[in-house]
Amino acid sequence: MKRVIPVLVLSVAGLIPVWRYEPSIGTTTSSTSTPSTAAVSTPTPTSTSTDASSPTPSTSSKKVVQGTAINTSKGTVQVQVTFEGDKISAVSMLQQPNHPQTTAAVPVLIEETLKAQSSKIDTVSGATITSDAYVQSLQAAIDAKGA
Repeated sequence: MKRVIPVLVLSVAGLIPVWRYEPSIGTTTSSTSTPSTAAVSTPTPTSTSTDASSPTPSTSSKKVVQGTAINTSKGTVQVQVTFEGDKISAVSMLQQPNHPQTTAAVPVLIEETLKAQSSKIDTVSGATITSDAYVQSLQAAIDAKGA
């Protein structure tokens, strides 16, 4: 009889985390939307001299491309990439899961993308699902830019 009470108390204590567990709400990892592009041309400042040896005015084109929206078990991930010529100048998240791991991982993923100038980056530990979806959406944006 002395053993019954500790066994019951420990059993209840062990079940409390199971009762409090809340699974992630989401769907399987599939994508259905298509990437879209928008081109913006911004002229660079030029001098006003009429010297014949001065270079002709050039334009630097910015192109903003949205990646595919990737649905994961954690939520939807979609990136927007800004290109200046062939260089990735900025990356922003249009959609991302509302998780602390994702919030911490996004700046790291963006920094790695700007360094690598491609989608060949490492995933962030603890946010693997989001990282994989980020890479898929980023690659879709890069592919759409070339098209």
